[in-house]
Parts: sequence; C-alpha cells; structure tokens
Amino acid sequence: MIRLLAAALLLDLVLIQPNHPGALTLGALTLMPLELPVLLGGALVLGGRARGFAVVAAAALSAIVALKLADLAAFTAFGRGFDPVTDLALVEAGLNLLAGSIGGLGATLAAVLALVLLALLGAAICLALLTWARLRLPAPARLAAGAVALVFAALCFAETRTALNGWQGWNPPADAFTARYTAEKLRNTARSRVALTAFEAQAADDPWADRPDALAGLKGRDVTVIFVESYGRAAFDNPQYAARHLGTLIDGTEALTAAGLGIRSGWLTSPVQGGQSWLAHATIATGLHIGDQRRYGAVLASGRLTLYDIAARAGYRTRAIAPAIVMPWPEGPDFGFAEVLAAKDLGYAGKPFNWVTMPDQYTLAVADRLAGQGPLMTEIALISSHAPWTPVAERLPWDRIGDGQAFDAMATAGPSPSEVWADRDRVRDHFGRSLDYSVGTVLSWAALPRAMPPLLVVLGDHQPASFVAQAGGADVPVHLIGPPEALALFDGWGWSDGPVPDTALPPWPMSAFRDRFLEAVQ
Repeated sequence: MIRLLAAALLLDLVLIQPNHPGALTLGALTLMPLELPVLLGGALVLGGRARGFAVVAAAALSAIVALKLADLAAFTAFGRGFDPVTDLALVEAGLNLLAGSIGGLGATLAAVLALVLLALLGAAICLALLTWARLRLPAPARLAAGAVALVFAALCFAETRTALNGWQGWNPPADAFTARYTAEKLRNTARSRVALTAFEAQAADDPWADRPDALAGLKGRDVTVIFVESYGRAAFDNPQYAARHLGTLIDGTEALTAAGLGIRSGWLTSPVQGGQSWLAHATIATGLHIGDQRRYGAVLASGRLTLYDIAARAGYRTRAIAPAIVMPWPEGPDFGFAEVLAAKDLGYAGKPFNWVTMPDQYTLAVADRLAGQGPLMTEIALISSHAPWTPVAERLPWDRIGDGQAFDAMATAGPSPSEVWADRDRVRDHFGRSLDYSVGTVLSWAALPRAMPPLLVVLGDHQPASFVAQAGGADVPVHLIGPPEALALFDGWGWSDGPVPDTALPPWPMSAFRDRFLEAVQ
C-alpha cells in the first residue's frame, strides 16, 4: 500500500508542477489533477501489458517536466514562456552565461547533472506506473478502473477544449493542467511556424531597398548607436533605482551642456525582456520586430537591408564593437558591418569582471582609438550592466585607461556572484549601481572634446529580469545626443528635451526606429 501511495504521489506532483513562478505556492499542492485517474486507471487495466504504456507515458511526462522548467526559467528571466520553435538557442546561451560565472567545467557538470536527474525522473515515473499495473485485481474491478479512466479522460478533453477553443461546456470540478498545457504548447508551436512564414514575407518587403538619399542630412557626421545592457524604464519608474539614476543623468547632462551638446529622450518598446540582447540589436538594425531566434535567422536569410547596409551605401564605414563576443560571429557581415571588433580585437590586457570581459569605459575609450577616418557608423554593445552585476566598476580619468590593467583592482574586488545572488535585494542593489556606472560612463564619454561631435543614439536593449525591474514593462529609454544642428533634424519627433523622457510620452515599437531615423536624416 505504501508503494502504491508513493507512486501516486509522484505522479500527482509531476502533473501539478507549475510552469510560472507566480504559481509556486503551497496552494498549488491542493490541485486535483484530472490526468491522475487516467494514468492509474490505464495502468490497472493493462496490468502485465502496461510496460509499453509506462515507457511512453514516462517519456512524455519527462519532456513536459523539462518544458515546464524551461517556462519557469523563461518567465523569471524574460517575462514570457519558452517557445520550443524559437528558443532552443537559449539553452546554449544560458550555458555560456553559466560558464562565465562558474567556469566551463562547472557549467558542463551542471548540464550533465540536469540530464541525469531528468532521466532518473523518467525512470521513477515508469516504475510508479508499473507498480500500479502489478496490482492484481479481479476482472470486474479492472473494467471499473478502465471506465473511470475513460470518464476522466473525457473531462480532460472537455477542459482542454474549453481552454483552446472557448467552448462553453461544463467546467469540470478539478484541473487538467498538464493536458491543457501540452495542448497549448502544441497549438502555439503551430502558430509560431505560421507566424514565421508571414514574417519572412514582411522581411522581404523593405521600403528602403531603393532609396539612395539616406543620411544626406547628417552631412558626413559620424553616428554611434550605443546599447546599454539592461537599461530599462525601471531605472525611472522603480523608486529603488530612480533617485540615483536621475542624479547620474543630471550630472552627465551638465557635462554635455558644457561641451555644447544637447540631449533629447523618448521611449521604445523592446521585443525582449531580461536577455537576448541580440534580438533588440537586430530589431533596431532591420526595422522589424525580432522577438525570437527563428525570426532572427529568417531576417538574416532574407537579405533585408539593415541600418548599417544603408549607411554603407551612403558612403559610411560601418563597424560593430562587441566586447561580449568571445566566439566567432559569422552573422556580422549580414548585418552590414564591414568590421567587427570582438573582445579579442579590443586590446584589453586587464582582468575580466566575471562574465563581463572588460568595463564599459575601456570599450568606449578604445572605440575612439580605433576610429580612423570617417564618416563612420558604429554600433557599440556595452556590457558592464550585464548580470551577474558584480564586481561594480568605477570610472577612472580618461587619460588613465591605457590597456585596461588600471581596472584590475576593481575586477577582483567585491562579493562573488553566488554571494550577490543569494539575496534578491542585493542583486537589485548591484544591478542599479552597475547600470548607473554604464550610463554615467556613456555621458562622460559623450562630453569629451571632439573636432566634430558624432550623433549618438543611446538606448537600452531591454529591461532586466522581471524580479529585478519590478516596473516599466518592456519599455526602454532612448537618448539622442549631439550638437544643436544635429538634434534639429529630429524636431518633429516630439521627444523630451533633456535626459528624462516624459512619462506620458507614447513609446514607439523598437522596430519603428530604423525607418523614422532614416526619414529624419535623409
């Protein structure tokens, strides 16, 4: 009897496993899964012939457990569920991030352990079903178990149909969460494939494919697009970050004004949250909503002109400065970059800041050193405000940057990632300080004296993870920085004058920026 109860309890826990952090409550344990009588009844009916049934059910339930865990991770990090069609690349990205925090060996061991635990769970589910199948029952009792299983299977179908199709039938007195979850995943997978086909057609239709007049209004002025990692609206809307951040912006704006530069600010709605920065970069470059990896691949294959392709046709040299890239990035030329300066190309001789290969101040300093002759359009992806947000760098005088060794004392100071991430409040504090280091560094760099100041587009790629942001949705700030004659090109945008976007200012989709920018500077 104890074995039967233990087997039933295991199946119950698997079936009621939540897929959202908000459902991780004690109340979830009281859920009655309609699928449980189906599984147990099926095992009882089949008896000695249940081995195949048990193996198939165990494999299916193990896969569903893995998908629910993936959902938990995706909701925690990105504020959305996991899409098997578009998000498989996130597994590799997550392992790379983990390797940056605990080392390659640690990440490999963690991955192997996860697979072993999943396999053990599958074996335990199979054994649980076979335990019930071995229960010797008389024929009438076995038929009764089959009838009960059929009734509950019908209830599962009814609830799943209600959820998927809005059928107004009888709402059963329990919950077929796992059956419904599986059906929704299958439906959403099919929808993802259809949406991808429609997106491919959209990517092929580019209003700038035959427009030779791009960027003429800039009169050869350099343009630099700077992505600040995890810079979202929470920096303004969350009181935990707002006071410090506003002080950083005010101090930076005073330096810009002294240098004869102005700043205007607005809001964009990022296609992602909590990670996948490259999708936001691709959205800005292509003028399309790139919210997942399949769209990313589709737009690369489409041959669509990017902002950087269009700049190259207008006579600009194009380059990407990407200190986070430590492996080959063959997509670079497809985005229109004639030159890609990855971490190994930037000459940094200092120590890394955990996952962060080099501090933002060094990245910006070397961007000036390697500028060469213009006109030049550059994309810079800053990373000091990337998790794990420890240690937090501090700005040095610009003439002390050198080869980066001046940052070594900072790189080895402060708590470890495991110490910071043991306390959510400490994570938020380190995030806020890292972000203001990055934003303050950008404003300080923008104010440096130059013969012909560039036009800077400074924006966040996405909000941090939802438990860190706690406010602001998917919106990110965007700042235009430059001399008055350059900013005058954007008078029609209605953006706020100064570093703080008006809270009532409507956000644009990030995908709208490319075409509106090109229209303004043609």
